[in-house]
Amino acid sequence: MLLLIQVSMLSQRNGIDELQQRTQADMNRYALSLQQTLDRYKDLPRLLSTHSELINTLLYDKSSDSRMRANLYLEQVNSVIGASDTYLMNSEGVTIAASNWTKSSSFVDRNFSFRPYFQDAVKGQPGRYFALGTTSNKRGYFFAYPVKHRGTIYGAVVVKIDLNEIEEDWSDPDTDLLVTDEDGVIFISTQPEWKFHTLRPLSQADVKRIINSLRYGNHQLTSLDVIKREQRADGSQLITLVDGPEIRNSALDGARAGEYLLQNTQVPEAGFKVVILASLKPVKRQAFNAMIFAAFIYIAIVLLVLVLTIRRRIMKERSQFRSRELKTLEKNESRIRAIIDNTQAGLITLDSQGRIETFNHTAERLFGYREDQLKNRFFSLLLAHADRPVCWQHITNNANVFGNDLNIEASGRRQNGSFFPVELSIGQMPGEAGSRFLITMHDITERKQYEEALQQAQAELENRVRDRTLDLTKANQKLRDEMQQHKETQNELIQTAKLAVLGQMSAGINHELNQPLTAIRAYADNAQQFLRLSRIDNVERNLQEISQLTERMAKIIHPLKEFSRKSSGQQESVCLQSVRDGAMAIMYGRLGREDVVISWPEGLDRYYVLGDIVRIEQVLVNLIGNAIQAMDQQAERRIDIRLDYEEHCHVLYVHDAGPGIPEADLERVFEPFFTTKKAGSGLGLGLSISHRIIASMGGELSVSNHPAGGAQFRLALPADPSMDLNQQLTTL
Repeated sequence: MLLLIQVSMLSQRNGIDELQQRTQADMNRYALSLQQTLDRYKDLPRLLSTHSELINTLLYDKSSDSRMRANLYLEQVNSVIGASDTYLMNSEGVTIAASNWTKSSSFVDRNFSFRPYFQDAVKGQPGRYFALGTTSNKRGYFFAYPVKHRGTIYGAVVVKIDLNEIEEDWSDPDTDLLVTDEDGVIFISTQPEWKFHTLRPLSQADVKRIINSLRYGNHQLTSLDVIKREQRADGSQLITLVDGPEIRNSALDGARAGEYLLQNTQVPEAGFKVVILASLKPVKRQAFNAMIFAAFIYIAIVLLVLVLTIRRRIMKERSQFRSRELKTLEKNESRIRAIIDNTQAGLITLDSQGRIETFNHTAERLFGYREDQLKNRFFSLLLAHADRPVCWQHITNNANVFGNDLNIEASGRRQNGSFFPVELSIGQMPGEAGSRFLITMHDITERKQYEEALQQAQAELENRVRDRTLDLTKANQKLRDEMQQHKETQNELIQTAKLAVLGQMSAGINHELNQPLTAIRAYADNAQQFLRLSRIDNVERNLQEISQLTERMAKIIHPLKEFSRKSSGQQESVCLQSVRDGAMAIMYGRLGREDVVISWPEGLDRYYVLGDIVRIEQVLVNLIGNAIQAMDQQAERRIDIRLDYEEHCHVLYVHDAGPGIPEADLERVFEPFFTTKKAGSGLGLGLSISHRIIASMGGELSVSNHPAGGAQFRLALPADPSMDLNQQLTTL
């Protein structure tokens, strides 16, 4: 009994030492994981504080549109980095934009100036802080950084991360992890009931200070019931912790006490302390098991004596069993021989030299020999000369190598000298006297006949397939020719539509050219009169005026020449400013005559799309021309063009001040020959052609009625990622 107690104590001491080393490694790994999680987010507020959208919102533009752009940007950033919340605060601590702006618990317009991380940020230094959210009541770690412009702090950017996943990832049931702040308050724990408690009691002043800071809401911050502590030489502690649903009296009835090994370490810069509590239950179980094992060894020695006594009796019974087994083997051999003789395959056994030992009845029927005629003769006698080398080589090379079988088709030779196809398999049979071989043969005459018939049918099928393929090739070539003709017809139709637009604008062009032509005639007549009077200076001034007027006429005609030429059809990078200039050069005369005001977005020179500039100009000229016709009866004639960015596309919205399009006609607007214009005002092909042009460039053209009235066309074109500034900013 004394021996068992000593074994238990020694095992318990060794178990605690092993537990200390293992949990020390787990604690350090957990602390490193926590540090890496914090380091992944710590520089994000600093990066966000340099973003122009957030700086402009704080400095210049505090309108709802500016705040909305900031909200959308923070929502997108928050989704990418996987944070809990991201928000922007002004210098008074009021949140003016947040990633959760759409939620009922939004931070927008809430004041968090009392938070230490904000106070650190407005002092010009990074802020870090852990607390319960006053809005969400959820735990989070906050990183803050000041937003500066020319040395002045205008606010702060804050990133809040959720540390709950660290609790959820811990799966060791015998080990609990705690994370405490600088005051010793537990804010992360694998035991939910331990959260917002302390390992040691706090002073009343510390409790009051923490409650006033609203760091942990209304939690009481009481300490855990540690009733015993024992300090160990390695710095760890053995503690006894009372843990139960209730404590009914001073005798601690209703509670249960757990013994733990406690260790802790600091997380650099974060002010955290990671604490690991390892239950001593496995150690006690290990000590108990060691005691049981020692008892088992003692019992095993006693049993060994009994086993040796019984062994002699068993040896005698085994000898009797072998005698019975030998008789059974002889019966099985007779049964196996009967099976071999009646199988449908020819079976032949050879010795290690390739001589025949046995020859079953099926093999006798196949070859016409009796077994006694072939015994001790070489197996090659039964094969055609062409097949003998491969079989003989396999037998001689594999006489001492097992597991290598030969499977071939060969020609068998009967006793009468005739040949027939066989499927032959040579396998090895290891034995005490060396390697022997088993040959299995099947007559495949009928199968060969089927194969020949199949090959003939396959050849006929290949001929039919070849003829059909030739017919399909011709049909495909004809289809490609028709598709090419269709494409050429479509391109001609697009070119005709452009020329039709130019024809409609011919009256305006005539008016634009008549004025400079009249002036040129007058200046030329005056120059002749001045030349007769020898007034050379006046002649030179008139000639200069004529030169300027011809340049003006060239500027009027050049855009029309460019517009009327055929498109190359190639995709290229197109600047939206160039598209705008080309369309306005074509339409400016008509806009002036019709008294139509058109507004374009600023900064179009920064945005590029992939497409054909000539065809894009054609579509815009068509949309603007339709808008002018739609406003024919309106007092105010205005066209608003707006630019947006949606899913890797630049989108131009063309909105007129007309009466709009009837709801019943919206789905038919892009149908060929459908028009809502008066008779004689058009064929209804312009929008249909425009729709096909945009689709061929990978874009989209659609129409709807604007809520404020009038029709609105949506023209979406794929952005050029190599030139597009908006795409680059979004990626960052």
